[in-house]
Amino acid sequence: MEAIRTALERSLNLLTTMGLADIVDILLVAYLIYKAIWFVRRTNSYNLAKGILVFMIVMLLANLFGLKMISFALQKAAELGLIALVILFQPELRRLLERMGSSFMTSRGEIGTEIDSAIAHTVLACTEMSASRTGALIIFERNVKLNEIMSTGTIINADTNAELIKNIFFNKAPLHDGALVIRDGRLAAAGCVLPLTKSTNLSKELGMRHRAGIGLSEQSDAVVVIVSEETGAISVAIDGMLKRHLTATTFERLLRSELIVEEADKKPHGFLQTLKKLFKVKADEKDEHYEKTV
Repeated sequence: MEAIRTALERSLNLLTTMGLADIVDILLVAYLIYKAIWFVRRTNSYNLAKGILVFMIVMLLANLFGLKMISFALQKAAELGLIALVILFQPELRRLLERMGSSFMTSRGEIGTEIDSAIAHTVLACTEMSASRTGALIIFERNVKLNEIMSTGTIINADTNAELIKNIFFNKAPLHDGALVIRDGRLAAAGCVLPLTKSTNLSKELGMRHRAGIGLSEQSDAVVVIVSEETGAISVAIDGMLKRHLTATTFERLLRSELIVEEADKKPHGFLQTLKKLFKVKADEKDEHYEKTV
């Protein structure tokens, strides 16, 4: 009891002496731990994380019991292993840094007639393609540029029009198998090839078009629209999460909430607003229609 009381008194003393810098330090460390867990889950590296944990425990025990030879070997292995991990996860780390950099941008798009018109025409085209069971894969680019994805397709650079979108995805058209990229409210490229998701927890109902859409949403901040050729269902993938079976009204509302910036978002962010943005959880992610893909 005496030890517990002493520990509580020390904890209270530490709390009373905490300053603003200590609070910021704790929040940053918590955020880094959260990002590390998110990275492990997103890259399906559970077994690798367990192996690293076991390795660290063995190295700690070797130092504790004075096993100098094993400690030396494990320390050298840890140095080489860190470099190996960076090389092994180079694509994932690059995408993570891109996503973290884009998260500090204060705008997700431009309020204007082009993006507003692009959303309206996309909703109209997808609704009609859904009724006719025409498969489609449409990407709305945001902060992370998709030049590499666009280079795999055909550059269009045309105004967004519902009839043109339907013509692109007509099953006899040469570009209907690929993805359509919309940049700044304009049709930028079509027939683009997307990376498939590496997640193994997807429903068997989802085909290659859905897996490609989810894969791109995992690697960028793009909003990916998928129209199922089998069922005609409209889905949207954002941040590796898939929202399925959307009605036209819900679909349009979702696109506007993700692509059109509210006036409040354009105001300068203070320190507290920046912290809130770092730790915020989108309300849409709590929607029961979202399916976790990791």
